[in-house]
Amino acid sequence: MASNNQPSLSNTKFPLAMNEVEQQATLSLESNKEDDFDYSKRAQWLRAAVLGANDGLVSTASLMMGVGAVKQDIKSMILTGFAGLVAGACSMAIGEFVSVYSQLDIELAQMKRKREKEGEDRNGQEDEEEEKEKLPNPLQAAAASALAFSVGAMVPLLAASFIRNYKVRLGAVVGTVGLALVVFGWLGAVLGKAPVVRSSVRVLVGGLIAMAITFGLTKLIGSSAL
Repeated sequence: MASNNQPSLSNTKFPLAMNEVEQQATLSLESNKEDDFDYSKRAQWLRAAVLGANDGLVSTASLMMGVGAVKQDIKSMILTGFAGLVAGACSMAIGEFVSVYSQLDIELAQMKRKREKEGEDRNGQEDEEEEKEKLPNPLQAAAASALAFSVGAMVPLLAASFIRNYKVRLGAVVGTVGLALVVFGWLGAVLGKAPVVRSSVRVLVGGLIAMAITFGLTKLIGSSAL
């Protein structure tokens, strides 16, 4: 006959084992959430931000290098860069607004055709409201593109603003822009889970080529007395 003082197996508690099981289950769920995350959902805003910043950086720096090829004074270079910033930001905003608005019209028309085909009911209306909340916002896209372009364009402007010496100023612009290109390429790769080195090198080489072509062609045309 079992002693009354002997603990029953059914009443025995295993707090440590249960804690380990719960921790493993939590880690497993977190791992699955990370693995199941669709990084393609970032594509729209990532494309607008990264491309906008790269465009602002490369186009403004190329304009400044082009003017610097024929004029050595700092005022001409800064004014050219500022004009490029304003014009580019406006162009990016308008282009993104028109593009996203066209996409919005297409998706709204598709939702309308789907509703007419399936018939209207309460659940359908709720689903439509949820889908509308997920639709792109043209104003937000335009503002994001203009802001990203302006951030990129400010890099060469700041690099050249306080340097009077012509050659040093050109070197500062090229060096600063090159570093910013690597950073933008790395940032886009990290956020999009793409190869970091390949993305950074591609962005850097493309930007330097654009500046070199602009500088060379402007120098050639400026020295040919056309």
